[in-house]
Amino acid sequence: MRVELNVPESVTEPRMWVQDQPVLIMALRTGSAEVGLRRSEMMRLIFGAGEMCLVPRHFETWVRTNDLHYLYLSVGISDAALAAACDGTRGDVELRRVESLVDARVGALAAAVNAERVAGFPSGRLFLDSVEQALAVALVNGYAVRHRSVQTYRGGLGSGRLRRIKEFVDAKMDDDLTLCEMAQSVELSTAHFSRMFRKSTGETPHQFLLRQRVERAKEMLRSADARVMDVAVACGFKTQQHFAQIFRRVCGASPTEYRQEFLGREATCGKPALKIRHAHPGLRRNCA
Repeated sequence: MRVELNVPESVTEPRMWVQDQPVLIMALRTGSAEVGLRRSEMMRLIFGAGEMCLVPRHFETWVRTNDLHYLYLSVGISDAALAAACDGTRGDVELRRVESLVDARVGALAAAVNAERVAGFPSGRLFLDSVEQALAVALVNGYAVRHRSVQTYRGGLGSGRLRRIKEFVDAKMDDDLTLCEMAQSVELSTAHFSRMFRKSTGETPHQFLLRQRVERAKEMLRSADARVMDVAVACGFKTQQHFAQIFRRVCGASPTEYRQEFLGREATCGKPALKIRHAHPGLRRNCA
């Protein structure tokens, strides 16, 4: 998935805009641009923040921008993700042009991509792969030129495959895992794997990976010698800040607070060991 933040330049002459893959565009703040299928036939369009459009591959559009306030996100969907959305049963997947795309699910996924971009992409490849696959499924189902619903499956992954996935994740914990790698570990397409995994576990592959990383981190934090930064790196987190954010979200306390609570140590100022906030009464039970 190609993610780009676009800040239009002020230009006097129209330029042809064409992409080598389908692109979802979402305006991040209100602005305008002149757009047309022909250079001689252009009209000014005003885009509100959050509004989206879908542009097919190789679609030629003439664009002229002189509104420097306009800011938009473009998300390119790869052929691999589109093909996986159909489980490889079709050739090239073509999406139709949608000038004003109103779709709550697609909008939520695009917003998630932008939030990840703003944060500096701390969640790794698996998160973006998972979002791209979800986008591909939604776009193929709703906006393919020759529409055919993505196949649905009953049941979920068997216990053997779930065990293999857990073993694979445990072995690759500190790597930047991709959705394709997880799917290949159990010999499934990415789209099929994503649907079956969630049906079996109630989690997305990315949520599962984060939970496994937090579990590994808790084991390491039970040692007074391990530095929090070293724990973060060993568990596959890109930054200590991202590690602390995810750890608090799962356990209701920071890594340092968790360690103090588990070890029952006194704080450096001589006060009794820091207790977990009352807002998280189950931390000792759930995170021990």
